[in-house]
Amino acid sequence: MRSHRRLAVAVAAATVIALVGCGRDSSDGQEGARSVSDGKATGEITVWAMGTEGEKLGAFAQDFMTENPDAKVTVTAVPWDAAHQKIASAIAGRQTPDVSMIGTTWMGEFAKTGTLDPTPTDLFDRASFFPGAWDTTVVDGTSYGVPWYVETRLIFYRKDLAQRAGITELPRSWEELTAFATALKQKAGAESGLYLQPGGTGSWQSFLPFAWSNGANLVDGDRLTLDTPELTEAAAYYRSFFVDKLSTTTDLGLQGSLEQSFVDGKTAAFISGPWHVGLLAEQGGPGFTEKFGVLPMPRRKSATSFIGGSDLAVFSDAKNRDGAWKFVSWLSRPEVQVKWYQTVKDLPAVQQSWQDPGLTGDPFLSAFGEQLKDAKSPPPMATWEQIAAVIDAEVERVAKSGTDPAAAVKAMQERAGSVGTGS
Repeated sequence: MRSHRRLAVAVAAATVIALVGCGRDSSDGQEGARSVSDGKATGEITVWAMGTEGEKLGAFAQDFMTENPDAKVTVTAVPWDAAHQKIASAIAGRQTPDVSMIGTTWMGEFAKTGTLDPTPTDLFDRASFFPGAWDTTVVDGTSYGVPWYVETRLIFYRKDLAQRAGITELPRSWEELTAFATALKQKAGAESGLYLQPGGTGSWQSFLPFAWSNGANLVDGDRLTLDTPELTEAAAYYRSFFVDKLSTTTDLGLQGSLEQSFVDGKTAAFISGPWHVGLLAEQGGPGFTEKFGVLPMPRRKSATSFIGGSDLAVFSDAKNRDGAWKFVSWLSRPEVQVKWYQTVKDLPAVQQSWQDPGLTGDPFLSAFGEQLKDAKSPPPMATWEQIAAVIDAEVERVAKSGTDPAAAVKAMQERAGSVGTGS
């Protein structure tokens, strides 16, 4: 899900699993996925979709119904802030739709309930999707959905301030990124050379790319592995931006605050997703898009960013399972993905879609497309929302209180370990 429109909902995964019963174990395997019949879709296909997608999908599906005249797609729009609870309640009450959007970080939780239908291998080729996106659907070795749209994170920066600071080469490593932020602050006069989120909900999305790029893994099987040298080193690097006052400890997450700070030149760079291109163009006014650019995440052992977005899942209790998967398959066609991007600006999860001139010809979009080749999501676990809250809290201690990174990482492990992975 996009963090700017995603609201964390505190529903314990264990409660959902207990109400529904045990999920499939890892021995089921993808070979257990049932095939889908040949021919056109028929019957009513009920779909839940959130946010803008929920508002636009009903009209968009008319093309599918034209192609499949005996099928009817009925879309229910669900607000993001109610979505998690609505899906959890529907699972518990066995009142699910045929298809639902599911945020990528929710897949592990809902797949563990045993109510998601394994992805039919006869309809979908995992190689067609960005690897990081497909991985969001895989739980215990089995895929339980299909990536619909994706997003990742890049570094937005003020090109004019970089020029003022005398920067001639853009950063590609951790060391170069620090030097870049230092020059933007000391030579270009920015208050924050690189704004990093100083804790609070969702700060893990800014922090974890540094950990992943340093070779950190969050789990080993069912065991959380947060207290590692790789993650500690990433926390120390993240902390250095606050110790050296290259990033403010003021949370600029309030609507419009970060954008205005960037437009005013107080913030010279920050990490965010593709939606910020439009937000900055709107807030900065005519010509402002010429003043900023985007950079890939800096390299350590890799240059890995976060991948988010949303998946589409079909429920095991679907009244029209066959039609549901055919609708999902239609939405996964490269040309349909491009048309969907043109409708709501959701970036395609299918790699072939990125060959469209509308995407390749846009320097911002092509940069995001390139970063999507090296992007990861959190491991699919039933308790990710609780684990994420633990990471957020410790990131805040590191950034705002100067907590020793090793102590913060140890606390992450202890607190997250008491929650467990829900397996």
